[in-house]
Amino acid sequence: MPATPRGTRRRTYALLATTAALATAAALAAALPAQAHGDEQGAQRPSRYQDVQLLSFNDLHGNLEPPSGSSGRVTELQPDGTTKTVDAGGVEYLATHLRQARQGHPYSITAAGGDMVGASPLISGLFHDEPTIEALNGLKLDVTSVGNHEFDEGARELARLQNGGCHPTDGCYGGEEFQGANFPYLAANVQDEKTGRPILKPYWVWKKRDVKIGFIGVTLEGTADIVSADGVKGLKFKDEVETINKYAKVLQRQGVQSIVALIHEGGLPSSSAYNYDCDSPGAGAGISGPIVDIAKNVTPAVDALVTGHTHTAYVCTVNDPAGRPRMVTSAASFGRLYTDTTLTYDRWTGDIARTAVKSANHVVTRDVAKAPDMTALIDKWNTLAAPIGNRAIGYISDDVNNTGTESPMGDLIADAQLAYGKELDPQTDLALMNPGGVRAGLTYAAKGSEGDGVVTYAEGFTVQPFSNTVNLQDFTGAQVIQALKEQVSGSNTAAPKILQPSSGLTYTLDMTKSGADRVVTDSIKLNGAAIDPAATYRVATNSFLAGGGDGFPTLGQGTNDLVGTDDLAALEKYLLANSSPSTPIAPPAANRITIVK
Repeated sequence: MPATPRGTRRRTYALLATTAALATAAALAAALPAQAHGDEQGAQRPSRYQDVQLLSFNDLHGNLEPPSGSSGRVTELQPDGTTKTVDAGGVEYLATHLRQARQGHPYSITAAGGDMVGASPLISGLFHDEPTIEALNGLKLDVTSVGNHEFDEGARELARLQNGGCHPTDGCYGGEEFQGANFPYLAANVQDEKTGRPILKPYWVWKKRDVKIGFIGVTLEGTADIVSADGVKGLKFKDEVETINKYAKVLQRQGVQSIVALIHEGGLPSSSAYNYDCDSPGAGAGISGPIVDIAKNVTPAVDALVTGHTHTAYVCTVNDPAGRPRMVTSAASFGRLYTDTTLTYDRWTGDIARTAVKSANHVVTRDVAKAPDMTALIDKWNTLAAPIGNRAIGYISDDVNNTGTESPMGDLIADAQLAYGKELDPQTDLALMNPGGVRAGLTYAAKGSEGDGVVTYAEGFTVQPFSNTVNLQDFTGAQVIQALKEQVSGSNTAAPKILQPSSGLTYTLDMTKSGADRVVTDSIKLNGAAIDPAATYRVATNSFLAGGGDGFPTLGQGTNDLVGTDDLAALEKYLLANSSPSTPIAPPAANRITIVK
């Protein structure tokens, strides 16, 4: 999930100032070692310096086909200062771009920053993400860290994705045994509670001739707070900095001096454009968020940080504890970008010549030829998914976007859960949906042969892939108010998580204030009447929120629980009841929360 808080993290995060902590790419390039560097030529003695290409991406989330709507576009800054959007993503195109980028680079590594699977569209999610692992094998991914979504189905299922074998319940798809990942998943800070050992490899070393680079992979320390309890049962997640520093020493004792950290945690850039100059002075530069503090504290032995989780794009330098600039990158999400970083390896020291590191994000445009092997893979899995995925579950009159603090898609889901809750218990008063559980919007234009405005089961699955149940609980009005304040306080103070409200629930969110005060208590109303702190309200949420997930402990304190069907079934039921080919449903206006900035 994007932009999740860090739970009980002890560190504080401040906007990365564009001061001495930032070094411009031009300054880095100017400090390139004087000796020539490049590939070995013929029988000549290798030069001291060897360029190593590091291609990286993050947060693919099983998006094998080109993502639709805003999820399939990136913002590009133009030379005149304006911006434009570019269609991007899809593994058929990602494969072509990566293969083209590798040409002329015999020393090339491809790495990822986690969340390769989980919260995936139907073509992958229906098959427990085996299709995505097959695609990553075809992309020649060398190594990845785990992310929080790798634990959606638990550690045992993650181990199956790594090692292979057919699904314990659903068996072998297409009569073929699943072979598992050809690349290592790294989980240095994910420990078994009983043994205290990492559940997967903590690090991995890439070698070619006399060049070797170590990779350490971690997920965010707060993973347990944003994954269902069943998915992380028996696991503990350690501090990222402490873990990386520990294994950097291990690698150095093994003679590995060049080290890259793959960190499934990220930052928030000052610009939405993937190609903005992060290191330039001014208000439009820099990054903020958890990765800044991590980058400032990870040992100088680490030469570059490949990050993720926040689904944002940046290529920045942040000073390490020794005051030396170090590259920190993220390639947005869904396979829309990849990062190309040049690491200049010093054969005399075995380390990276840090002053020579350069990096840039590149768009996975759709104006290149599709990779035939990826097309064949998509066709194979789509054939298996078609009987389920092509079924119509509703009709829309326009795009239902998943953008903004309050989104039309979030409101539509909350309305669906309220309607379903009233079927279970007519006393149901309202519904709340967590924004991280809304993975996409609905696009009016037909994706296949279904026709414009038709919502297929596959499209609905892309929106809500988690198989949460819709749960009903009783809360006092005071608890409802407290839950709304938890959107902008506690673990959500730095990165607010605004719950999507069902129709009838209204309030004002004043972002000029701080902490819990940003939710204006006197403005909270249900169907025009102020919430009574002493009254009892019946509230519908998904099972993740009902367990107190996403930093909402109050939502885990409800009483008189009633567990219903899964959330996608509730959305399907609502769409079928409220739309038809002749009377499609219109997107909600997303005007239930009044936002003051």
